[in-house]
Amino acid sequence: KYVHTFIATSDIHLQYKLHLSQDQVLEKAIESVEYAKSRGLQVEFSAEDATRTDRDFLKKIFTAVTKAGADRIDIPDTVGYSTPQYIAEITKDAIEATKLPISMHCHNDFGLAVANAISGIQAGAQCAHVTINGIGERAGNASLEELVMALQCLKFDQSWETNIKTELLYEISKYVSKLSGMPVQPNKAIIGENAFGHESGIHTHGVLSNPLTYEPISPEIVGRNRWFQVGKHAGAHGISAMLEEYGIQPDKDQLKQILTKVKLIGDTGKHVTDVELLSIANEVMGDSKLKRLVQLTGFSVSTGIGNMPYAFIKLNIDGNEHTATDYGVGPVDASLNAIQKITDTISEIRIKDYNLASISGGSSALCEVTVKLEDAMQNTVSSKSIGEDIVITSVQAVIDGMNRIMLKKLVKQKRHNN
Repeated sequence: KYVHTFIATSDIHLQYKLHLSQDQVLEKAIESVEYAKSRGLQVEFSAEDATRTDRDFLKKIFTAVTKAGADRIDIPDTVGYSTPQYIAEITKDAIEATKLPISMHCHNDFGLAVANAISGIQAGAQCAHVTINGIGERAGNASLEELVMALQCLKFDQSWETNIKTELLYEISKYVSKLSGMPVQPNKAIIGENAFGHESGIHTHGVLSNPLTYEPISPEIVGRNRWFQVGKHAGAHGISAMLEEYGIQPDKDQLKQILTKVKLIGDTGKHVTDVELLSIANEVMGDSKLKRLVQLTGFSVSTGIGNMPYAFIKLNIDGNEHTATDYGVGPVDASLNAIQKITDTISEIRIKDYNLASISGGSSALCEVTVKLEDAMQNTVSSKSIGEDIVITSVQAVIDGMNRIMLKKLVKQKRHNN
């Protein structure tokens, strides 16, 4: 069993936090290691704030705890103050002084945590302390997903085996985000919402020709799927590819009209959903087959003190009316439960995940609802809706997702029959 013992070693910590001299800190470090070893434990020793510690003193304390029996040395960049070059230098110092396995503990205050961890590993460190999504004090720690994929995919003079199942990185990221209440920034590398998303016409064209033109890795490697955003920067190739997923093939003039309408909507700052794109295509092409398969035709909720939240839902699914009522712990839960009653019996679509985020402030703040749906064949889709009313926005996100998954299923069936 390992125990991790540490003490601060930088001058600023000694003077203002510990009120100890270097000799006193050295004595306490040795004492803690010897105590742990006397209890039959393996010991990893950290010199807190190592990167702001006098370099000679750092080597001195590492040498002393090694003689006291430490089994591993950790180099913490406690406030993310170091550069990759200096990390490499003090890592080599530690290896030379101790001949022990070295760990890196890098914080991200200047956005260099992963780069510094890699530099330490290149210099001979055998371990890096990481966190999922890079969560941690202040600006966080080195990110598990970023470090693992960098070590696996980037070109180095040597290679490393992490034994990480990378296809699970996205799922565990979402799980941690949900439990911690800490959203992942959309543009975060590897697991951010936009990491494999494309809107620009030039980028979309390139990705459709060969994904490696604008993607460093295949999204499937980390459990992701690429997606194309329809907005003001969209191009004809991207829109054509999205419509092709639903078996829709507009001619050149029709595609031009669809693109024009999409850009007009995009100029207002709004992104066009798949279902809205199909509606635009229907308007341009005059094809009734492109209308929504699922439409919300009736909806009400009731809630209050002493009353269990209750919802009524009426859906038109492929021309047939379906109604359901249900209760829940809140109006959103009641509404989704009622929808679930209908989808269970008609289309076997299950709501697998639900996320709510506020995207503006004040009592009339806009909310963003993202849902993940799955059908009986375990095909999954995600859909998103933005609005002021949490309940209506949640219902709309689910309805849009139902349309998307049912339309894709319909297209697959038609292709199979042909």
